[in-house]
Amino acid sequence: MQQVTSVTDRMREMAEESSIPSNVAEMLEEAADKLEDEDEELSVRVNTAASLLDQISNDPNIKQHTRTQIWNLASKVENLDS
Repeated sequence: MQQVTSVTDRMREMAEESSIPSNVAEMLEEAADKLEDEDEELSVRVNTAASLLDQISNDPNIKQHTRTQIWNLASKVENLDS
């Protein structure tokens, strides 16, 4: 599914940015992996990835513009299941 690929690609791009803390980068990679796991139903993958993104957005170590990008990604992830 093209939409999933574009969202996971963006997650991985963000994970590679030097301004992203390593624990946040790991969670972005994990969220991308979960979304791509075709052994699970799409709704389960979306919920898991959205939960991880929510955890990231609550991390006090990320910058505000990064938090905004995470919220935008979370919105895109939630729209994958509609």
